[in-house]
Amino acid sequence: MIGCGGSSEKVAAGNSEKAITITTTAETGSLDPAGVSSYTYWSYQTYALDELVSYDKEGKPIYKAAESYDVNDDNSIFTFQLRKDAKWSDGTPVTAGDFINTITRALSPTCGSGYSDFLFCIKNAEEIYKGNATADTLGVKAVDDYTLEFDLKESCPYFIDLLRLPVFKPSCSKYATETGSGWDKKPDTSVGNGPYNLIEYVPQQYFVLGKNPNYWNKDKINLDKITFKMINDQQAQVNAYKTKEVDVATDLPYYIKDQYNGKEDFVTSPLITTKYLYPNITVKPLDDAKVRQAINLAINREEVCKAVGSNTVPTTNFVAKNMISKISGKKWVEETDPLFEEDVAKAQQLLAEAGYPNGEGFPKIQYMYPNVEIDSDTAQSVQAQLKKNLNIDVELVAQEMQVNIADRREHKFGLCRMSWTADFSDPYTYLSMHISNSSYNDNCVNDPEFDKLMAQSNTEKDPAKRNEILHQAEQELIGKQFYLVPLYSLEAYNLINPKITGYSYIPANGALDFTYADIK
Repeated sequence: MIGCGGSSEKVAAGNSEKAITITTTAETGSLDPAGVSSYTYWSYQTYALDELVSYDKEGKPIYKAAESYDVNDDNSIFTFQLRKDAKWSDGTPVTAGDFINTITRALSPTCGSGYSDFLFCIKNAEEIYKGNATADTLGVKAVDDYTLEFDLKESCPYFIDLLRLPVFKPSCSKYATETGSGWDKKPDTSVGNGPYNLIEYVPQQYFVLGKNPNYWNKDKINLDKITFKMINDQQAQVNAYKTKEVDVATDLPYYIKDQYNGKEDFVTSPLITTKYLYPNITVKPLDDAKVRQAINLAINREEVCKAVGSNTVPTTNFVAKNMISKISGKKWVEETDPLFEEDVAKAQQLLAEAGYPNGEGFPKIQYMYPNVEIDSDTAQSVQAQLKKNLNIDVELVAQEMQVNIADRREHKFGLCRMSWTADFSDPYTYLSMHISNSSYNDNCVNDPEFDKLMAQSNTEKDPAKRNEILHQAEQELIGKQFYLVPLYSLEAYNLINPKITGYSYIPANGALDFTYADIK
């Protein structure tokens, strides 16, 4: 076995078991697709839960739980034909009702899903979520066990992209009857319809996925087990790789490039990720757009990246630098001029106009961030620059990841570190977070002009015009109101045992995918 037991394939009773161990960060939620998505959830869903349809890197459909689908003329009704040979890992058939099971549970506000908003494109979904309509009015129905129909309230240009999100994944109606009851972390009830299923879960330590014996495409699956070991500290991940405790360590600190560059186990991958800051716009003085603009203009992002490491690229955009436009085929952020230019002198002028000349009278603000090296280095660079350039005092507060998330959700911060990796291959995955009624709108943006542009992007049928509207929305969000402080995008540095072959990358976010990997 490659992994916890050593560096060579283990052979027992004449049969070889192929197993790998991968690092992941500690849990912060559930494995229920209708529940509060944890960091571990995303590792889990890639392997255990098949969506209806996804895309390959060329943008061609990959049929998974569905074998085909049809769309009506105005792109408002999608009908999926499910595979009749698809089964849950316990042998139960996968039916249309299992997809509806996740959706209806996610539309209960008590479920805590951060992705319920993405269901609102379905007729009456938002009304049901708000308690203004009953579940039987939902625009999703099982025509029969193997035919699933979505009736949308309007054309949704990115609907197929949405299908990889948790709330569109199935959950077995036989077991997943109540959100938050704990069924999702018990191997007997947390069954999978994907290539793997949960066989062991130890909270805060690790979980193990085994090959699904009932998977429709099981003959193409080479690995018998994948273990995900929860390690938050990046250096600890590197050490775990060096000692062969794990076979794959992902998203590692920049300095491993000096140690491993040129070696066959050093693998880079462009992430569809942006690191940025939330200013708490509900409190003074950060409720003033001039103050937020001053902070944005006073930060030299090249200097931040030098402090953080070589796997970072400065950005003044919220949408990740590595996201490719479906219109031009080039990086989406390069289709327009920069949203703003860094300018310390102008930043100082803006701060003075806001009533704080040379920072006089400006209250000390707290900058909250997870106690992770990359975020600590970022915080120290930003703190030093704001003091030097604006004479603003910033208190750094390092927190455990779960505490940081909780404080952010409760708006207990002055500045708060944020990181967002694309959920699907469209700028909407970023910009929609700041629609006024979004459950991810943790810095409480309430901008009618921005909301209007985002609504227009959902109804515009011309792809090029829709793309332009999304650029206008980002300009309003960042270039005019400065609701965020973008800092940098990332390239992931990974260490992968050279004996592992056949892995790929998820086009939507650049993450590594070992679904069809093998051991040579």
